[in-house]
Amino acid sequence: MGASNRPTSRVPQVSPLRPGIVNQAQQRVPQVSPLRPGIVNQAQPGVPQVSPLRPGIANQAQQRVPQVSPLRPGIANQAQQRVPQVSPLRPGIANQAQQRVPQVSPLRPGIANQAQPWVPQVSLLRPGIAAGLCLIVSLITGCKPVGPNYQRPVYDTPPIYKETGASNVTVPPPPPPSGGGWQPASPSDGMIKGKWWEIYNDPQLNQFEERIAGVNQNLRSALESYLAAREQVKIARSAFSPTLSAGPGVSHDMVSKNRPLAISGTKNSYNDLQLEGQASWEPDFWGQIRRTVEGAKAAAQASNADMANVALSLESEVAEDYFNLRGLDLQKQLLDKDIEDLTNQLDLTKRRLRGGIGTEADVALAQTQLDTTRAQLIDVGVARAEFEHAIGTIAEYQLPSFSIAPNPLPLDADAGLPTIPLGVPSQLLERRPDIAAAERLAAQANAQIGVAISAFYPTISLGGAGGFESTHIGTWIQGPSALWSLGAQATQLLIDGGKRKAVSQQARDFFEASASNYKVAVFTAFNEVEDKLSDLRIVEEEEKAQTAAVADAQHSFDVSNQRYKGGVTTYLEVLTAENTLIQNQRTAATLRSRRYASSVELIRSLGGGWDASQIPK
Repeated sequence: MGASNRPTSRVPQVSPLRPGIVNQAQQRVPQVSPLRPGIVNQAQPGVPQVSPLRPGIANQAQQRVPQVSPLRPGIANQAQQRVPQVSPLRPGIANQAQQRVPQVSPLRPGIANQAQPWVPQVSLLRPGIAAGLCLIVSLITGCKPVGPNYQRPVYDTPPIYKETGASNVTVPPPPPPSGGGWQPASPSDGMIKGKWWEIYNDPQLNQFEERIAGVNQNLRSALESYLAAREQVKIARSAFSPTLSAGPGVSHDMVSKNRPLAISGTKNSYNDLQLEGQASWEPDFWGQIRRTVEGAKAAAQASNADMANVALSLESEVAEDYFNLRGLDLQKQLLDKDIEDLTNQLDLTKRRLRGGIGTEADVALAQTQLDTTRAQLIDVGVARAEFEHAIGTIAEYQLPSFSIAPNPLPLDADAGLPTIPLGVPSQLLERRPDIAAAERLAAQANAQIGVAISAFYPTISLGGAGGFESTHIGTWIQGPSALWSLGAQATQLLIDGGKRKAVSQQARDFFEASASNYKVAVFTAFNEVEDKLSDLRIVEEEEKAQTAAVADAQHSFDVSNQRYKGGVTTYLEVLTAENTLIQNQRTAATLRSRRYASSVELIRSLGGGWDASQIPK
């Protein structure tokens, strides 16, 4: 009381520079509180200001109007209204960037809530955002990956094979003369394809070979290794895509009552409900991911070629063992006949002894020869059982119940021996799975050079997060509870003590080693082909000579036997001729099985029925 109201006002001033325009700075009129006379209220209304640059247009920045608290008169509430701003470039359109308005908590009066930031909405259709995304995509797709592009190691193949004299090997025609008008046939014409063992026309062999693919554990292991390598390609390709994760979080937190700046009487516990997601992406500007995928793909292809090489080795081993077993069946057949003849000879010597024209020495020699031949027959049975067990093991048969019926090889020259198409030397590089595997490993090593070089360039990553956060479940999934963030990061390694340089040089050295291994595989392949060609040629010549030797030994035995029956010579001459015949017959049988085995080895050295087109792309 006693204090009179003092309402005052400032008289607006006219601008000396622009007559007729009232100065923007105007007096705010204080108001007298009805509850506390004489005391001017703190909360005063804001007066809009006129822009000196655009008369008649109110300034965009307007004062915030404080409100009087009904609980504490005269004290302005902390919660203030958010005033949109008018864009100077686009009149009438409110700016998107607006002030964040704190809200008064109903649980803690007078204390503004910490949460509830204002979330601006960005349109993906805005030209600037779309142009930025297009620029990133074009940069990624247009950037050439660092590192050298792969070039297959060069190897000059010979024009022809040297050892081509075997009768069961077909040689392709010579290359056309320089400037010739005719075109040669494709190198793959007439080559063995697919199931190469079928050229022998042996149903039992076909049965064993067909079984390998489904039951052999070595081949199964190689298959699983290839499948694992193929999955590694998918793992490498996954780096092209961004990663996205999301999940809720619920917690109840309590803060210390004795914390700094703690307000007495306020609550110290609160709920925190979160639903957030994060996304990150590393664009492949320098080709590190592309080179990694390239290397993983080459490694998977090499693993596939290794699997084919394992299959070819198992198939050829079964075929070799099978023909060696049939060769032993041929020896057994010859020895059975010899034992029958020797038994008759023993009976003859005994009759001559009883007739008084023979001697006990002749009977003893005949008995010795018979027993020796029986021992040789038993030895053949031992070797045959081992080959039978080997075939059963590779084909995964139960050995106690597995057996192969006797099936002797034909002793006639070239009977049943297939003709093998040889092809041209340059085709060998595409037909051998071990060569293809070595070449793919070289490609993998080359890709690692690019991966190593990419470490010299900065790593650029894009990231973002967004979601909702609130203290109450009722306001959890609402617009004011939204939050988000976007960002990008680029890091460049400056000093590493020469590590990146050493890693890059190491990758180049590994590539050179892989290229050398590829050339070694090629050298070895041509060496094996020439060896098997010479084996076939030489064994064929040896078999022809041995066939003549068998005929001569048979003639010698027949003559000696007739002389012995006529009493002209002793049994020792017959025994010698018979020993010579038996040994030559066994040698002929061995050479016959060697020719079959050599033909199998030649097919294996040529790659069987495989070619590089079977490698998955």
